[in-house]
Amino acid sequence: MRKAIWSAVIIAAVAVCGVGLKAHAAAAADTVQAGAMAPNFTLPSQEDKPVSLSDYKGKWVVLYFYPKDQTTGCTIEAHNFQRDLQKYDALNAVVLGVSLDTVEGHKTWCSKDTFGFKLLADPDHKVVDAYGVPVKNYGVMKFANRETFLISPDGKVVKVWEKVDPNVHSTEVLAAISAEKK
Repeated sequence: MRKAIWSAVIIAAVAVCGVGLKAHAAAAADTVQAGAMAPNFTLPSQEDKPVSLSDYKGKWVVLYFYPKDQTTGCTIEAHNFQRDLQKYDALNAVVLGVSLDTVEGHKTWCSKDTFGFKLLADPDHKVVDAYGVPVKNYGVMKFANRETFLISPDGKVVKVWEKVDPNVHSTEVLAAISAEKK
């Protein structure tokens, strides 16, 4: 009897995951594309202060979405952005990281790793949804896909990375900004 119950639970879970994958595919089709105006937003940072895209009008904005604070790939990506902050400053660019984590989670990570850029908390995935970033559901845990939007000083999306290698991504973004400025 227990095997039958567990089999039913597994079949239901697979069915639910299949529905989730369809929703995931639909969300990916709605990703903000290069050439579009970047949706404005306001989210709290690790300092629990509101940060809006409009705060950075006149600057290049690297808006990067990542799955989870303090995980391996996300830590590599964040440390590489931190390593290159002076290069971003020289290009009149700011880096903003967004995840579904909370302000408290960001505070913890930032106090441990000392990042000099803003991490924005989007637990209700308002900005994740506005940019069409797919969300992966693992039961009660949800993670945003690793994607980046390069936004020009006039507020237009000029490049979108939907597949990101955290090991080299900061270098790719810097190269893209330099190419756009020519």
